[in-house]
Amino acid sequence: METKVGVVGGGSMGAGIAEVVARAGDPVLILERDEIAVTAAAARINSSLLRAVHGGKLTQKACDDARSLITTTLSVDDFVDRELVIEALPEIEEMKSELFRRLDAVVSPTAVLASNTSSIPINRLANATAHPERVVGMHFFNPVPVMALVEIVVGLRTSESVASYVTNYVAERLSKDPIRSGDRAGFIVNTLLVPYLVSAIRMLESGFARAEDIDSGMVAGCGHPMGPLKLCDTVGLDVILAVTDSLYDEFRESQYVPPPLLRRMVEAGRLGRKTGRGFYTY
Repeated sequence: METKVGVVGGGSMGAGIAEVVARAGDPVLILERDEIAVTAAAARINSSLLRAVHGGKLTQKACDDARSLITTTLSVDDFVDRELVIEALPEIEEMKSELFRRLDAVVSPTAVLASNTSSIPINRLANATAHPERVVGMHFFNPVPVMALVEIVVGLRTSESVASYVTNYVAERLSKDPIRSGDRAGFIVNTLLVPYLVSAIRMLESGFARAEDIDSGMVAGCGHPMGPLKLCDTVGLDVILAVTDSLYDEFRESQYVPPPLLRRMVEAGRLGRKTGRGFYTY
């Protein structure tokens, strides 16, 4: 049975989430801020679908079927019939909280509100709603159509029925691998990953080694599929900075303090692949 899904934000993460939902056969409505953003989101999804077709991972019919299930809107009021809404806005707590407040007033009391946040505790977002028991984390990984993992983040007030519902949806409908995390900044993956990435940035910043050598060392020496600095560029340096800030705010441990180089690069707009320049040039 199909689920009517809403996705808020059509950036790289939101577009990827919308794509996998549509490929699973569920109608998905994307909320964006303006027509320019709608056009950009549609282009991202179309490009990804065509890559899957050309790579032999998707038939042309499946591509067309998925595309037909994706619609867009500029009004949150159009989410009134959505059964599951997944927020994929930038990692700005105030922005996300305001959205959850608006969604809470629009959707059915039985609808599930999920956040794709990679670091903000779910309990804080739930505070913006009158129904905190239906707020949960669904943290996808980039690129969403390729990466199998989804962290299900259960807040202190998230109901077990909601946690089980999204876990089953991810596993059975989206054919991805859910893992359950408690509700603290960074969850499972980023709590372990970020200190590693921060260490690599500090190593580069100190002049100890070149970016290429740091990355080659971890790929060839440790069997990682991608080096830490290239991974930072892929994720987005703005996202890495937001996660480090959130982790440090939560734990106050030195391993989570963002290196000055990371902050300067974000201030300069060198965010990685999405801007054409980060630790590498693309």
